[in-house]
Amino acid sequence: MGNLYRFVEPVLLFLLKRKGRSYGYELANELREYALTDAEIEVAALYRTLRQLEQNDCVTSHWDTQVSGPARRIYTLTPRGEQHLGEWVTVLKNLSRSMTRFVRVAERGKRGEASL
Repeated sequence: MGNLYRFVEPVLLFLLKRKGRSYGYELANELREYALTDAEIEVAALYRTLRQLEQNDCVTSHWDTQVSGPARRIYTLTPRGEQHLGEWVTVLKNLSRSMTRFVRVAERGKRGEASL
């Protein structure tokens, strides 16, 4: 079915833009609400994606030691990350149109009308 984990990236970028900053556990909880797949997203995939986004200068992170309990890594969207989110929105908009067209044709195909 392809690599659905790739679709974690735009959701993380969106959440960080909306929230301003967040930590991994909080992002994991909200990821379910906006996930672009109904497959379960593994926490390890979330953290791998955050590390990759940081390597690509789309997010920055730092340790928050001011909270009670263990320190938490706080993630923040960068200007490059905001630009990358815009790129994702364009890609997903085009994908959405293509998928809608495919579903429409495939449903007609069930009734023997498979032409575009």
